[in-house]
Parts: sequence; C-alpha cells; structure tokens
Amino acid sequence: MKKTLILLASVFFLFSACCPNNDNNKEEKQTEKTLVKETAEPEILGKFKQEALGFEYNALEPFLDARTMEIHYTKHHAGYVKKLNKAIIGTEAEAMTLEEILQNVSKFSDAIRNNAGGHFNHSLFWSILSNKRETKPSGKFAEAISNEFVTLDSLINTVSNSASSQFGSGWAWLIVNNENKLEVCSTRDHDNPLMDIAKVKGKPILVIDVWEHAYYLKFQNKRSDFISENWNVIDWNKVSENYEKALN
Repeated sequence: MKKTLILLASVFFLFSACCPNNDNNKEEKQTEKTLVKETAEPEILGKFKQEALGFEYNALEPFLDARTMEIHYTKHHAGYVKKLNKAIIGTEAEAMTLEEILQNVSKFSDAIRNNAGGHFNHSLFWSILSNKRETKPSGKFAEAISNEFVTLDSLINTVSNSASSQFGSGWAWLIVNNENKLEVCSTRDHDNPLMDIAKVKGKPILVIDVWEHAYYLKFQNKRSDFISENWNVIDWNKVSENYEKALN
C-alpha cells in the first residue's frame, strides 16, 4: 500500500510539472498579448480627420451598393488619412491646411502628395452624394451652366466623357477656373486641380471617382455604367453651394 501511494505521488508530481495549471496559462497568454500590444506600431492620430458621411452605407442603393460604400469609406479613404498624418510628421506640412499642402505639393514627398490628394478628393466625392432625389442646380450655378454648357445634360455628358476616357485610376472634375468659368478636366492617381503641379488648375466643385475600388464589386469592368448611375445620387444643391463659394 505504501509503495502504491509513493508511486501515485510521483506520477502526480511529474504531471504537475509538465502541465502547468490554467491560471498560469492565462497569465502567460495575457503577458504575450501585452507585449505584442506594446511593441506594435502606435496609431497615428494626427490633425486630419474624415468627415462623417451623413448617410448610411445603403442609402444610395440601388445606384451605389452598400458594401462598396463601406469598404471605400472605412478602408480606402481612412487609409489615406492615416498615411497622410504619418507622412507630414516633421515637415512644414504639419502647420498647413489640407488646401495649403495641395497648393504647395511640389515641395513635398510622394507620400504627402498621394495621401493629401486621396483625402481631399474623397472628402469632396462624399460631400456631393445624397439619397435626396431630384435636386437641381440653382442660383448662379444654374446660370453658369446655361451660359457655358446650354443644358445640364450637356454638362453631364462632358463630365462623363472625361471620366470614361481617363486612362487608369483617377478622377473627373468640374472646376471653377482662374477666369471664374466652369471647366471639365481629369487627373491621374490622386492628383487634383488645386495642386501646383496640375495641368489644369481651378477650384473643384464636383468630382467622380474612377478608381476601380469605387465601383468594381458591383460594376466590375463597366466603368461607364458606374458613371451613369453616379449621376442619380449627385446633390446638385451642394454643387451649387460649392460654385458660389468658389467665386469668392
């Protein structure tokens, strides 16, 4: 009997040594998590933020789908903002507004140029989208359309052609140029007409995003279909307001 007890005690001792209790395991795992958290790259908060969309991701359906809107806003645009805040650290861009950075972008790195452009372009894109139906150009903007494009359909066709013909990723713009005239142009990547390196310069009042991430989940390679559907959710009240501000 005594030998049996000694044998059982030995087995228990060996088992305990090889298999630490659950509490110890939890403490070790928690320590590992803490170390990972402490050694991970800190989040760059910075001065630039995303504006709230002002509508739900599904608010623009059936024209623009909810899943694309969510990924576009929370991943792509958010990524540009985070990278911009990181890129400006230690540069004179830290003390500038977003518009000032763009107007002097030739002085800065490609990281600042691309991410500042990505932030501005997306911010304007979201701001002129709305689930309100049948908005129309008004005031001085309506007059300018009549004087320079004759009809709204003619303006829409001109912008649509610019967006469709943009080679690769980029943007199509309606701007107020230096002569206070409406003008349509396009830019590649995340460039825009506010930049000092832009071929066509002016104040943007409307934009269409023709990067594939803006439409590929729903429209695949049919960019022209996306452009056509996009006009159904343009807030012409906001564009009219942008025009008035651009004249000042």
